[in-house]
Amino acid sequence: MNATVNENCIGCGLCAGTCPEVFHMGDDGLAHGSGIPEGQLEAAQEARDGCPVSAISIEA
Repeated sequence: MNATVNENCIGCGLCAGTCPEVFHMGDDGLAHGSGIPEGQLEAAQEARDGCPVSAISIEA
């Protein structure tokens, strides 16, 4: 499973704070996603659901 962050990201950092194993803030001030490690799917989904601009998608 992979988490991706699209161009709607406003750089609020909520996802990185909620699930730092999957999301990080880049030098561009925006969030970036990665592969979802085993046991982190629920936290990644929580970050996706909490995103204020719906910029996160999770795909198999």
